[in-house]
Amino acid sequence: MAAVEDATAAAVRIQRTLAQRRRREAELAALFDTAGDLAALRNLDSVLRAIVHRARTLLGADLSYIALQDPEAGDTFMRVTDGSVSAKFQQLRLGMGEGLGGLVAETALPYASTDYRVDSRFNHTERIDAAVTEEGVHGIVGVPMRVGEQVIGVLFAADRAPRGFAPDDIAMLVSLANHAAVAIESVRQLEEARQALRERSRAAETSARLNGALRRAADAHDRLTGLVLSGGDVADLAAQTAELFAGPIGIYDAEGAELARAGEGAVRFVAEGVDGSQACRGAVLAGDLWVCAVMAGPEPLGSIVLGGRPGLGEADRQLFERASLVTALLLLLRRSVADAEDRVRGELLDDLLTDAGRRRSGASSLRLRAGKLGIDLHRPHAVFVLDCDTAAGPRTASEAKRHARSEGGLAGGRDGRPVLLLPAGEPGERAAKLAAAFGRIAGQPVTVGASAAVDDPERLPEAYAEAVRCAEAMLTLGRRGEGACMEQLGFIGVLLGESGTDAFVRRTIGPLLDYDDRRGTDLVGTLEAYYAAGGHLAKTKGALNVHINTVSQRLDRVAAVLGRDWNSPARSLEVQLALRVHRLSGAGR
Repeated sequence: MAAVEDATAAAVRIQRTLAQRRRREAELAALFDTAGDLAALRNLDSVLRAIVHRARTLLGADLSYIALQDPEAGDTFMRVTDGSVSAKFQQLRLGMGEGLGGLVAETALPYASTDYRVDSRFNHTERIDAAVTEEGVHGIVGVPMRVGEQVIGVLFAADRAPRGFAPDDIAMLVSLANHAAVAIESVRQLEEARQALRERSRAAETSARLNGALRRAADAHDRLTGLVLSGGDVADLAAQTAELFAGPIGIYDAEGAELARAGEGAVRFVAEGVDGSQACRGAVLAGDLWVCAVMAGPEPLGSIVLGGRPGLGEADRQLFERASLVTALLLLLRRSVADAEDRVRGELLDDLLTDAGRRRSGASSLRLRAGKLGIDLHRPHAVFVLDCDTAAGPRTASEAKRHARSEGGLAGGRDGRPVLLLPAGEPGERAAKLAAAFGRIAGQPVTVGASAAVDDPERLPEAYAEAVRCAEAMLTLGRRGEGACMEQLGFIGVLLGESGTDAFVRRTIGPLLDYDDRRGTDLVGTLEAYYAAGGHLAKTKGALNVHINTVSQRLDRVAAVLGRDWNSPARSLEVQLALRVHRLSGAGR
């Protein structure tokens, strides 16, 4: 019996040893498999699911799961589960120190409970207990997943019946937890490396793009500034800019007048776009057009407009703004040259129109100076004197200089009025056109008096005096905002160029005008019809459509008002002239 008992004890020890070795082999196989998964790590979720499944299998547990720490929320959340059937349990979050898992995460130590529901060692919360109850869990073991000294999560195994977990179970779970931590850390490092690689790739792409943009900007800057320094004009600049952006370009002055246009497509002046660009000191999108104000410090010089590129990138937008700077440089250079040329032209005009200037400079010197400006003084020229309100004077004078440059003439100021010397075959017609054009620009009436065309420079002072008289005669006649020459005004113009008309008209036909005003009659009209008919009563009554006796009665009243000698040859001339002046003046018209 003793031998049988010894043999039985030996058989039990052997069976226990074999079971331990088989279990150890299974554990080692699981660890090797996990190590293989880590070596061929492609997907973190797949590795973690394999770990919790092996933990559940090796421990013979009903379920196994991993909870990872959330540094931002300061708690742990369910990451992977195996064998769980409760949605509430799978979505459970454990605060630090809450429940068994919260205690493991807080202390970095493994904990096990034969029956968690009645285990008072843990901080039970209603939320955790409800999830545990719904899942039906009793026995739980949890071990920390550590990377160095930091706990990044907890690996659990659990049964739906009370169960005590042996030290070997806990040791095996710790080994799997270490593998899970390695997997998570490897993925984190791999993702950091990938992110760094992506950032480097993006940085390289950005650097290449910026280098390309810088090279393009430098090339564009060299081309545009080289064009300006080589003497190119606004049209050349517009053509170069349109080529750079492959779109239509329009360049406008401060008033919106077009200076140049290039490229295929429609562009236009956009006032609201200019205002927005001036406010933000950069290019703005106005509808489907890019607009950039051309500024010299706070002073607006104009604008540049780009069409056909509504989706302009940042680099191209900066290049467009640089083009506006080059445009400002060109316009400033143009203005400087124009100012210098205007001073030269003004000085020449002043010497041509004054006897003192002619004596000081000499005829040959004046012709030489004019020739350098492309002006042939032996061609017929006319002098035009402009009269406008003081407020519109600077703008009118500036436009006069621009007009003179474009027409091959001279412009300046004399006695507070802008003066033009222009080639002219028909001074009267040109004066009328100038009055209309300058009136539109100034926004108020501009009166233009013209001289006759002269082809002798020696007669220019006389021509200037004639243009002044013409302008004054037109103002006296109330023809403000019109343009004419002395020839068109005839004798009236000669007369009015010397003095005013009020005293003459009042002295000659004033009583007749007063009579008509008091009585509501038209004796002035009857008298004009009488003179127009050559003093013939029958023709007069036909023009007035009245009876001949009515004409006689009216002429008798004229004689009573003006005197019986009103129709004498000497008096008749004055009366007719007064009637003509009255008719041409503002009151008569």
